[in-house]
Amino acid sequence: MAKTLEMTFLSDMGKPSKLTIDNPKEPIDPIAVKAAMDQIIAANAFVGNGGDFVQAQGARLLERNVTDYDLV
Repeated sequence: MAKTLEMTFLSDMGKPSKLTIDNPKEPIDPIAVKAAMDQIIAANAFVGNGGDFVQAQGARLLERNVTDYDLV
């Protein structure tokens, strides 16, 4: 089962942008995630599709099941 931590930021233009981290360390610590998001914003480390990140909007852990089938 693949897991991904998805962090959503709001840009200075009011548009959401997402950053994802594959196989995050669990259990997820919401305080640490918020602190990391605040550091990303303060460092202006990324520019999203709608401008600079200005606010941490949310985070969530996604789980995905993948089943491969051998097509003979």
